[in-house]
Amino acid sequence: MRIEAPWLRAAGTRAVLECLAGGGWQVYLVGGCVRNALLGRPVADLDIATDARPEEVIARAAACGLKAVPTGVEHGTVTLVSDHRPFEVTTFRRDVETFGRHATVAFSTNIAEDAARRDFTMNALYATPEGEVIDPMGGLTDLRARRLRFVGDPGQRIAEDYLRILRFFRFHAWYGDPEGGIDAAALAACAEGQEGLDGLSRERVGAEITKLLAAPDPAPSVASMAATGILARVLPGAEAAALAPLVHIETLAAATPRWQRRLAALGAEADWPERLRLSRADRKALEAVRAALDAGARPAEGAYRFGAEAARDAALILAASLGAPPDPHLEAELARGAAARFPLRAADLPLSGPELGTALRALEATWIASDFTLDRAALLAE
Repeated sequence: MRIEAPWLRAAGTRAVLECLAGGGWQVYLVGGCVRNALLGRPVADLDIATDARPEEVIARAAACGLKAVPTGVEHGTVTLVSDHRPFEVTTFRRDVETFGRHATVAFSTNIAEDAARRDFTMNALYATPEGEVIDPMGGLTDLRARRLRFVGDPGQRIAEDYLRILRFFRFHAWYGDPEGGIDAAALAACAEGQEGLDGLSRERVGAEITKLLAAPDPAPSVASMAATGILARVLPGAEAAALAPLVHIETLAAATPRWQRRLAALGAEADWPERLRLSRADRKALEAVRAALDAGARPAEGAYRFGAEAARDAALILAASLGAPPDPHLEAELARGAAARFPLRAADLPLSGPELGTALRALEATWIASDFTLDRAALLAE
């Protein structure tokens, strides 16, 4: 089997592959780029595996006129820059000892040893510079069946890196078959090893959860997390049952999936932003959704007060919770509310201090209650 993709024939890619192959070393594209090329999905990162050692990669890159950045030499990784695109080049490795996310590795010249230390079989796929797929771990069969399996013993893979528990659910959401169920051995190993999640950084947990919730339909994976107790460990108080109805409503409304909306639907407890170490912008977005939900405002009012995005999220979550179809006029109402402008300014009122603020707020509430119809004269008459 061969992969065919425009990026494989791109000048930058060819320059890197031909440079390393010209040094006499084994050179393979590996992981997500091969997996996604086989699925016909977009490819973001291009990772390369080789039996050349880091110092050899750096020297060879210099001879080819390529920029080399020693991003992780101690772990065998050098980033080569070609045609303004980064390529992570990593020497074949085998684990000597593992300590959670930390491992002692030895460089290898054997592709099978390198494949044996990867997380999932569908991520242990390699491709030659010509695109011929190499499958040391049976990942092709799993990829065709949309079956996510750990490489080797699931418990051992998880003990090597407990983040793989969350990665398992995230990859299942993106690449697994929601109708085909979830691998029982993997699920049992995740449940057994879940205490290891407590030692992970909040940034890494947050990154996995947000990527999981951004999947087209994360509901089956999140339900499996809930069944094992893993969801409650990372997001105490989360209600997994709320997610499937929301995904259905999103589909009916042709709404773009948003992890913030889905997180809010799960419950969005007060400490979740800190547990997931969300950015300030993401926290504000989540708070706006919660405020729109708590206000119970109509879509136009919600869009005016909290922004169209937060109001849309609140309307979809509410429809899902009621089991009602989405409002067919939702987008028009959101646009109307977002475009509305309160016709009064402070200078229009003969007041000052606290009285001015109180009067403006009261008049704005009256204007909103009129569905934005009262003009300046009518409001001043109030």
